[in-house]
Amino acid sequence: MADGQRIPDPDALSKIDTSVPHSARIWNYWMGGKDNYEVDRVAGDAYRRIAPNIETMARASRGYLIRTVTFVAGELGIRQFLDIGTGLPTYDNTHQVAQRVAPRARIVYVDNDPLVLRHAQALLTSTPEGVTDYIDSDLREPERIIEAAGKILDFEQPVALMLMGILGHVQDYEEARSIVRRLQAALPSGSYFVHYDSTDTDAELKRAQEGYDDTGAVPYVLRSPRQVAAFYEGLELLEPGIVSCPLWRPEPGTDPQPTDVYGGVARKP
Repeated sequence: MADGQRIPDPDALSKIDTSVPHSARIWNYWMGGKDNYEVDRVAGDAYRRIAPNIETMARASRGYLIRTVTFVAGELGIRQFLDIGTGLPTYDNTHQVAQRVAPRARIVYVDNDPLVLRHAQALLTSTPEGVTDYIDSDLREPERIIEAAGKILDFEQPVALMLMGILGHVQDYEEARSIVRRLQAALPSGSYFVHYDSTDTDAELKRAQEGYDDTGAVPYVLRSPRQVAAFYEGLELLEPGIVSCPLWRPEPGTDPQPTDVYGGVARKP
């Protein structure tokens, strides 16, 4: 745990709005977690009735996180991770995966959800050799994020920037691209971009998402694989490129099936 870490706001619980569903809590519900409310479970069940594949997508995205972080920390030797849009802790979170491979790894989580903030103490666990910290900030403030993360991470050394399932919450596509470019610009050469987002490649998923967006929750934009690929412009994509997440370097002996969440890992030259 870093010196001067952010201590969770004692008023965070009072800021949690349980009158509308919340994507992080619904994702937690689909992943089998318990940090959700009745309004989230109702919305999650309604979504699943229209798009029954959503739980498969949720679990596939976690499997992808585990494989990518293991690869980046192991084969690529990266020891610093900036994970923006952390969400609620479930199992095999970024710091747990990275520090299993490299106990000295330093992980900074970023989120602005009060329920995530409430759970920050549980999230802020680390190996004795490493560091895990949390920044309460918004994705739309990339410069503020980099400044705060710079107190924990050394931006003279390679960093893995992780944007896992978060860019869809930025409704304007050009704004989303600008955020990604500004974050990537702060990284030194030899850093990596690790990312996934749900795509508009399934009619049932699109219909379910439209219904969810009508609940008053923060909308999520399903984008095309071509739009997703634009987030990697100027970077060197590692094999197998931008693919459906289950197909990204699957575990030997498995039979992965594609689903409607796409991602990849790329190096900054």
